[in-house]
Amino acid sequence: MAHLIVWEFRPRPGREQEFEFAYGPRGEWASLFAKSEGYLGTELFRDPLDAHRYLTLDRWVSREAFETFRRVHSQEYEALDRRFEELTSHEAALGSYETAE
Repeated sequence: MAHLIVWEFRPRPGREQEFEFAYGPRGEWASLFAKSEGYLGTELFRDPLDAHRYLTLDRWVSREAFETFRRVHSQEYEALDRRFEELTSHEAALGSYETAE
């Protein structure tokens, strides 16, 4: 089973490149997540019809693996979230999903 977390973002005008670096598969979020053995990777997508709309897909082996990561790394997670808050004008959790097998 795998667990997927989907977020929607709108970077602030002129901050798109910084956003893509920070939230992409080799960015600081992915580096923080990689401290957990249960992390499987992050993908960053830009909407082809709206260049200011992005989705991130964070993959974990299970919901429990993500929840354990959040407990263990809560201070680092919150600090990074505050630091990157200025990069976006909109951020919304779209949901968490499990494989349908």
